[in-house]
Amino acid sequence: MDTALTTATSRPHQPATAPIYQRLATHYRGAIQAGSLVVGDRMPSLRSLMRQHEVSLSTAMQLSRQLESEGWLEARPRSGYFVRRPLRNTLATVSEPRMDVTPDPAQYVGIHARVSDFIARGRLQMVKTNLAVARCAPELYPAEALKLAAMRVLRTHPQLLVSASSPRGNAVFRAVLAKRALSLGVTLSPDEVQVTNGCIEALNLALRAVAQPGDTIAVESPTFYGLLQVLEAQGLRALEIPTSPQTGISLDALEMAMQTYDNIKAVVVVPHLQNPLGSIMPDAHKQGLVQLCERQGIALIEDDTYSELVNESTRGDTPLRAMKSWDTTGNVIYCASLHKILAPGARVGWMTAGRWQARVEMLKFSQTRSNEELSQLALADYMASPAYDRHLRRLRSSLHVQRETTAQAIASYFPEGTRLNVPDGGLSLWVELPQKLSSRRVFDAALAQQILVTPGQMFSNSLRFDPYLRINCGWPQQQDVEQGLRRLGQIVTTLLETQAPT
Repeated sequence: MDTALTTATSRPHQPATAPIYQRLATHYRGAIQAGSLVVGDRMPSLRSLMRQHEVSLSTAMQLSRQLESEGWLEARPRSGYFVRRPLRNTLATVSEPRMDVTPDPAQYVGIHARVSDFIARGRLQMVKTNLAVARCAPELYPAEALKLAAMRVLRTHPQLLVSASSPRGNAVFRAVLAKRALSLGVTLSPDEVQVTNGCIEALNLALRAVAQPGDTIAVESPTFYGLLQVLEAQGLRALEIPTSPQTGISLDALEMAMQTYDNIKAVVVVPHLQNPLGSIMPDAHKQGLVQLCERQGIALIEDDTYSELVNESTRGDTPLRAMKSWDTTGNVIYCASLHKILAPGARVGWMTAGRWQARVEMLKFSQTRSNEELSQLALADYMASPAYDRHLRRLRSSLHVQRETTAQAIASYFPEGTRLNVPDGGLSLWVELPQKLSSRRVFDAALAQQILVTPGQMFSNSLRFDPYLRINCGWPQQQDVEQGLRRLGQIVTTLLETQAPT
């Protein structure tokens, strides 16, 4: 068995620039997941690992401790490390929604006051452990490489900061984005790309292009609270469609809604790593949604913020396809961002709006004019190099470890009855609390202990997701994060003990 595991450093899904112990950990983790090593098997000894992989004792120990911290191994006194079933695998997955009911009547969104209160209280209170934001730690981004790219741009274009910007965005940057879109099955001209201030502006523009105040927009339920804020600000009605944590929005429920309501102007979905569920829509599901919206003459707005964070193993040999790749009539408005995957500080997004392209360009000009071009050119410089794909592989690998470690901590510290989905990528976990415990109560108690979490009621205009939390996995599992998760589990346990039986 040990001989078969000597090719760890050549595994394709772990970047060659990662530390050797992480590459080895990826290899042995994969062997356990594939069944080459099963529960109860003894791991190769430290000496065997040193000899097989020609590594130091320190590296062999780091490898074993990494897998132990993730719950894949357990240390037995004077016997070594043995394969175990991770505790997170003992948790049931979060509940599936009912798909056989007519969606709630469309309503004007009332989320803004709730979100404002959440943000204001988080800012006023000192926070030591932030488990709320869907963002990576700064050290996971290529800061030095982006700084050097920006310096090269300024040397090459010394007049850049004192010259007017292009309304659509920098032409070089748009060409890079159009080329990258080919990997998602989308063929674009750079002239079809509109640069925006993050994906949130792209969504704003898309909705303004296709709808008027009073119109109804079908959204996933739960959905990102930022989208609900946008709908409220534009005077639009939200129609929440049941959404599976595994496969995304229910096409049957959506079609039922289209037959019930006559003023649905758009459907907004996140097909890859939906926020907050983490679901990934199968290709047949994506194609069916595109065709359904085309038949009904309803715009389909695709938010593809997270697709680059899907696990290497899930991506496999078949590239992910954007819903836009099935669009033959210009009915899909595609929105994306580099905020989560490369440069949060730049706030750079982009969109291509199909048959609404001219209207979107005019709306963009009337509302915010053009984006500055220094960040666009710096990002184009970096994204056009092989370093960008290496960064994405490193980022996916780091997030995989952080999700597994966070899931293991939740399984260890949260009370019995907790349910959990561990998605195939992304920045967050969606946690279902036992006995329908209110996430608002958890939020209040956690904030008093300087821990910030995102309560589930933020992701719907109703209170149906109150017994849920979204937990961030974007920060490495250092001592403060581990302690924060332990205290959070204690808070949930204490609240359950004081809650009246349901």
